[in-house]
Amino acid sequence: MTTARALYSMVTWAAQPLLRRKLRRRAAAEPGYAVAVGERFGRYPQPIDSLVLHSSTDPLGQFVWIHAVSLGETRAAAILLTELRAQLPGMRLLLTHGTATGRAEGEKLLQAGDVQVWQPWDTQGAVLRFLRQFRPAIGILMETEVWPNLVAACRQRGVPLVLANARFNEHSLRKARRVSPLARPAYAALTAVYAQTEDDAERLHAIGAQVHGVFGNLKFDVVPDAAQLELGRAWRVQALRPVAMLASSREGEEALWLEAVRAWITSRADAAQPVQWLVVPRHPQRFDEVQQLLQGAGLTVSRRSTWSLQPEPADVWLGDSLGEMSLYYGMADVALLGGSFAPLGGQNLIEAAACGCPVVLGPHTFNFAEAAELACAARAAQRVPDLTAGVAQAMQLARDPAQQAAASERAARFARQHRGAARATVRELLQLVRQRTVGRHEEDVDA
Repeated sequence: MTTARALYSMVTWAAQPLLRRKLRRRAAAEPGYAVAVGERFGRYPQPIDSLVLHSSTDPLGQFVWIHAVSLGETRAAAILLTELRAQLPGMRLLLTHGTATGRAEGEKLLQAGDVQVWQPWDTQGAVLRFLRQFRPAIGILMETEVWPNLVAACRQRGVPLVLANARFNEHSLRKARRVSPLARPAYAALTAVYAQTEDDAERLHAIGAQVHGVFGNLKFDVVPDAAQLELGRAWRVQALRPVAMLASSREGEEALWLEAVRAWITSRADAAQPVQWLVVPRHPQRFDEVQQLLQGAGLTVSRRSTWSLQPEPADVWLGDSLGEMSLYYGMADVALLGGSFAPLGGQNLIEAAACGCPVVLGPHTFNFAEAAELACAARAAQRVPDLTAGVAQAMQLARDPAQQAAASERAARFARQHRGAARATVRELLQLVRQRTVGRHEEDVDA
């Protein structure tokens, strides 16, 4: 063990009481953080039955482990999982997360025989207990999650560990270089990395990773929920005004949006609101907070959770549900992309494009830099300098049916043209699985 990782291991071990306190505080707003806390420290109520693991329907005899830390990664994992199950019928999934929203979304992906637990905190003890408990055939980390002790333990125990749909921006590279004695060995110890873009691949290579492919973004392979999309479009037709959406908004952006809307109305001779606004906060613990902000500004609010047959009349519709983004994008004539108007890196614009919803981006899209650039080049999205310009652009587009229809078609075409990452990634994963299976059989024969 290197000196850097030994020091890191001491810090993570000492930080366990702080983590428990943090979880208790988070659980006050999100009860999911109070669920199965022992799992985070590698403590499980009972061992997995090895006879079940070696059932005749399981092609590996072990779990395929996918780690998806939060909501976005879990949705990307769902796309990959669909292709994996098609290629490995009967596989057993071990699904881990770090956030309550990720775990709630992940529950929808489970089938009989699958297991879902929290990601182990990165102490040597918790990681080893996790690996001994589940004995995965392969581990797949989604997008950004590289933990030094976890990677080292998988390497020591012969568990192939890959980073899939990997993204690594300049900020991540600078951060990793500041702790290079710790980060470089961790990235180098990964079995393989499959990057989203050539730029991601170059940066990952610079920190020591073995990049085995550049396959694009898995999220282009998303298939919108057809029932949700149909319902959303039906509600849009029933709306008395065009619908503009503030999608996946982050803290502070709703207040900026309010100022921009007021400024736009004040600048017009006709003070009437020309569009129906739909606001969908990124994080569920902020639903009540956003409602209070809107009502404090003198606006009436109708929440999705109160609707039955159709949206209720109000100044603002508040999307306060999880797993219904296809519904919301179906309702919207145009969407302002949350996280891109504050310096937060932007949210995923690909799902909006797949639903045929044109997108207006702010200046901050470093989390999805290439997707944003490609979307703007294909005129599936438009970039503006701030929310004032974004509100004006969204209102203009929403109120022009011909322009909106053309932008919607460009968005859907853009999403279709960039599909294929899931198939390419699974093709590479299957090769590793086969190598692992052959190696295990040879060990059994030698024994």
